[in-house]
Formats: sequence, structure tokens, C-alpha cells
Amino acid sequence: MGPTASGKTALAMALARELDVEIISVDSAQVYRDMNVGTAKPTEEERAVVPHHLVDIIPPTEAYSAARFRENALILAHDIAARGRLPLLVGGTMLYFKALRDGLSELPQADPAIRADIDADAAQRGWPALHADLAKIDSATAARLQPNDAQRIQRALELYRLTGSSPSQLFAQQSRQQPPLRLIEIALVPGDRAVLHGRIEARFDAMLKAGLVDELRQLKKKYALSPELPAMRAVGYRQSWQHLDGEYDLKELRNRGIYATRQLAKRQLTWLRSTPANNFDCLDPTVANQVLELIRRETTAQ
Repeated sequence: MGPTASGKTALAMALARELDVEIISVDSAQVYRDMNVGTAKPTEEERAVVPHHLVDIIPPTEAYSAARFRENALILAHDIAARGRLPLLVGGTMLYFKALRDGLSELPQADPAIRADIDADAAQRGWPALHADLAKIDSATAARLQPNDAQRIQRALELYRLTGSSPSQLFAQQSRQQPPLRLIEIALVPGDRAVLHGRIEARFDAMLKAGLVDELRQLKKKYALSPELPAMRAVGYRQSWQHLDGEYDLKELRNRGIYATRQLAKRQLTWLRSTPANNFDCLDPTVANQVLELIRRETTAQ
């Protein structure tokens, strides 16, 4: 686990050179086909070295949930173990890690009519106003969300309208489900946040140079996309969509993309601070050896 640009893929490949592993991606954007530049997917060369799962499995017009991830990941983990290999889960979608470890509460399914009503309200008043509404209902949930996080604000308000209970109350009621596997939890946490910010800036610049905007143009030609789809809300794609719509120029796209990526990393690190895990400094040049030693020690002790 780790924030964006913390070197998760590089560490995974280093471990794959020493251990017999197969990698399960824990990334809510890498599941989408044809979204390559903006998701920092493993390269073809990396995939040739070690099998990667849950990458390129659905088109960007579909939605992928934490519940679906948990089901897929558990099946894959057992299949990989049955082949005598170690399942290595790698990514930065913290909700997926939480779903795997703790299970999921039985929440109501989406209600199209309620969502349409919420969207209409947002179109009239703006998502920050709905975020303020959510704060009156559930201050804890609102505090975790950005005022323009349309997808999560919509779901939180939808749950409240469906159940009469706040999302915090609903999640507090869930029963913790132990996963039917033993987890060794490894977190990459930068010792110097400024260095991580530099990596984020360099990586976003590399994505722009590699053709992020052109990739989105091609996606819009190939698929019936809209900015409300979960795939198009991913950092980088959301800003590129707004750029193509003429809302701002390429320089502003870069500024907003880097800022949004830093905010994502901040949320990921906040989550990691409250998560029991073996923490390693991702900036330490010996981090791969440290993690390898931990895995060997833990797997030998089981």
C-alpha cells in the first residue's frame, strides 16, 4: 500500500525478482481498458516478467466496486496460492484494501431516481453546497471528502435518504469480516513529503508528454463516455476532460492535475496513518531489501 508516486510498482517488481509471486492490482483506475497513460499501468515488459491481475478487465463505461474487487481478489489470491505462488496485492485504492481486510457492510443498492434528484440539485446549487448539506447530516463523512467529490457526496446523501441514518452510523454498524487469508500489510510512507510532491509533479509531466490528452480524445471516440462516469472522474482524466471542453488551457490542466494528485496522496497517507501496517520509507534506497526480509520472516513463521 502507498500513496501515488511512492514506488509501489518498482517495489513489486523488485520483490518479483526474488519471490515467486503473482500481482493483484489494487487500483480503481487500472481496471479500465485503454486507459493507460493516466493510470500508470505496469508496462508490457513488466507484465511479461510477472503475471498481473485485475488490469484491463472492463471498459471505461462500466463501474467497478469495492465489493466486486473483494470477491475477485479473494478468488485470485486462493488460485495463486494453489499454484504455489505468493499473491502480492499492490496499489493505492485504500477503500479496496479496507474491503479486503474488513469486509463490507450491507448497504442499499443505488437508487436511480434519488441519484437523479441529487444530480439535479447539484446542477442548480453546485457540489460544494451539497457537501455543506452533508456536513449538517454527517460531519465526520463530510470532513473526509473534498467539496467537489461528486461521486462520494452523491452516495453519502443517497444512503441518508434511503435509510435515514448517516453513512458514519451505517459503517459503524457493520460487522468486521476477517478475510479467509493471512495478510502481511506493507505501507510505503515517504520520510520527506516534499520529495513525494516532486515525484508527483514529474510523473504528471511525464503523463502529459506521453499523450494523456490525446489518449482521452481517443477514448471519447471509441466509447460513449460522460464526465460523470467513475472512470472519467479519475485524477488526470477529469482535468483533461475539462481542458478539452475549453474550461482552461494546457498550463492550467497541468497545475490542476498536479494539485489533484497531491490531494489524492494526502488522503491516501491520512488513511495509512490510521491503518495497522508495517511502515517503510519509500525514499530509502534499501526499502526493497527491508520489505523482502519482512516477507521472508513472516512467511517462514507461519
